[in-house]
Amino acid sequence: MLIKFLVAAIAASTPLLFGTVGEILSEKVGHLNLGVEGMMSIGACAGFMVGMQTDSFVLALVAAFIAGLCSALIYAVLTVTFLADQNVAGLTLTIFGIGLANFIGIFMLGSSESGTLKLPAGITAQMREISIPGLSTIPVIGPLLFSYSPFVYLGVLIAILAGLFLKKTKMGLNVQAIGHNPAAADAAGINVTRWKYTMILLGGGICGIGGAYCAMIINGGVWISNNVGGLGWIAVALVIFAKWNPWIAIGGSFVFGALRILKYYVPKSVISLPTAFYDMLPFLMTALILVISSIRKKRDLNLPGSLGVDYFREER
Repeated sequence: MLIKFLVAAIAASTPLLFGTVGEILSEKVGHLNLGVEGMMSIGACAGFMVGMQTDSFVLALVAAFIAGLCSALIYAVLTVTFLADQNVAGLTLTIFGIGLANFIGIFMLGSSESGTLKLPAGITAQMREISIPGLSTIPVIGPLLFSYSPFVYLGVLIAILAGLFLKKTKMGLNVQAIGHNPAAADAAGINVTRWKYTMILLGGGICGIGGAYCAMIINGGVWISNNVGGLGWIAVALVIFAKWNPWIAIGGSFVFGALRILKYYVPKSVISLPTAFYDMLPFLMTALILVISSIRKKRDLNLPGSLGVDYFREER
């Protein structure tokens, strides 16, 4: 039972990991993008629809990434070029993304003869758990490490690479310098605008892949409206929980993933609680993290100094 719970928690944590890493990249250049839910929704729609039409898992991933990137471009233009309020722009992107995804989904449902939208068998097979001969059959270790969808391995790989980029490369250090003090970084010759656009767009693309996981895996390959289900908001809080570190985000996502599926593994004979209580837990933890972080904000050295503040070059 424990092994099954851990495996399910890792699978449930995957969309959160994509959303968290994507948001970390955006916040590292000083941009608090509250549009994670919207970017994930647009990525979910693009990935699902392209996968349904092409029966190709790779094309679905590419479509989800590009859709998330394009949605992030809207936010970047508004906040980097036109210096719009980041909170307002992010919330607007969330409303727009959810609405657009639901609109396209309803339109496609209306044109479907069966009244449902379902991924074809070919792409479903491509997304099944990868079985590695000789490794997947090892007791305990096999199921825990070598029995997941390609999405899971891709998410962990992206988190590891993002951490290496930010901590071990000169470009990553430049990015962090922009997040802490864009005026000083600009004076040092770093192209602030270019890096802001790059990180915001890259983060949006990663969020889009997380949305595709929600639509293509969590919902069993059947399209439903609002398929991201608030995971984007949890990802925003997870950034704080992970202290803006993609490596810590792997563990943080696992914790929230475990909370999401806890209701299926707690014996009702031992603890009898309403299902709604377990559904509430991830969001309750999200609220607590945000409240605690607001109290400790000034003491957190990992917090990008310019987070949420637009940079106007002429004022430096």
